[in-house]
Amino acid sequence: MPPPPSESRETERLLERAAGGEREAFDKLFEMHRKSLKRLVSLRMDRRLLTRLDPSDIVQDTQMVAFRRFQDYLQRRPMPFRLWLRKTAQQQVCDAQRTHIERHRRSLLREEAGLSRSSRLIARGLLSANPSPLEKLARRELERRVAGAVAELSETDRETVIMRNVEGLTFEEIALVLDLQSAAVRQRYGRALIKLRTKLKDS
Repeated sequence: MPPPPSESRETERLLERAAGGEREAFDKLFEMHRKSLKRLVSLRMDRRLLTRLDPSDIVQDTQMVAFRRFQDYLQRRPMPFRLWLRKTAQQQVCDAQRTHIERHRRSLLREEAGLSRSSRLIARGLLSANPSPLEKLARRELERRVAGAVAELSETDRETVIMRNVEGLTFEEIALVLDLQSAAVRQRYGRALIKLRTKLKDS
């Protein structure tokens, strides 16, 4: 696997200071990514849990976990800092949802799941932008069908499409997050799009 892309000069400077024990430097590093992390968390949270959990709470948990694991990250530097943070945040979402779904299983099962926000956002990313007014009604129906097809993808395939089409990550960055070769990510992404086209054709 190729080495991770280099960090920005500011990030490297703050990483060096944080490595020397400056908590303020770590907090500044985290603040640079707080907005994108909150979007990531909101995107991946089950819509039924958004009434029970605030994405900001999970972002705060991510900051504490990342600080606790920071020295290990510095020793290994497996990927750029921002990708490491997003991977940490994603794990916090998974842990929180596992905990809350298990704790509130009965009440959650009574709630309508509907299509996840991530599926709808992927659908919008895959469809052409700026439809004409006459196309909007048809577009809403198509968006619903695409989102439904996305929801039927495997978790890894769906995550690959999210990172590529919603977050705008490169195949190399996705490979670092998923611990895969970039060629394997490209193949997985291509197969996911074929699955989507097949599901839409058959629906």
